[in-house]
Amino acid sequence: MNMKKVNLDTWLQLLGMIGVLSGLVFVGLELQQSQRIAIAEQQQARAAASMSPLNSFIESGIDHQSVMWEENFDYDYSEAEIAFRNNHHSVWYVYENDFYQYTQRLMDESTWLAKLAGIERIYNMCSGREIYNRKAPIFSEEFRAIIESLPDKCR
Repeated sequence: MNMKKVNLDTWLQLLGMIGVLSGLVFVGLELQQSQRIAIAEQQQARAAASMSPLNSFIESGIDHQSVMWEENFDYDYSEAEIAFRNNHHSVWYVYENDFYQYTQRLMDESTWLAKLAGIERIYNMCSGREIYNRKAPIFSEEFRAIIESLPDKCR
């Protein structure tokens, strides 16, 4: 009888330890997810900070690409061309952030595939390719590899 009690106590202790370990694993996973979310929020804040000066160019009708990337203050673009070029910059900031969200598993596959279709579309707007080419060096290698693996209709 005493043997059965020891075995029961041992089993109860083992189950208790398994419960504690399971709880620790769960807390660890939650902490890891919280860290990923915090880093993703930092990336989002950087994208927003980058958009702020761009928005002032958009509101002023000034070509961001010419002034900030080419130091050309005597450009000759129509209002529609300036809007197109500024929009390209804006969209690339959004897509770069989307890519980061996806890599951190904070965006589902279906949403990412829709974003990827948008990336392919903007990448293949040949009149805006110059903007991608200027921005590409500041994108992560992984993001550039995704973009440059897409069919290129501008060659």
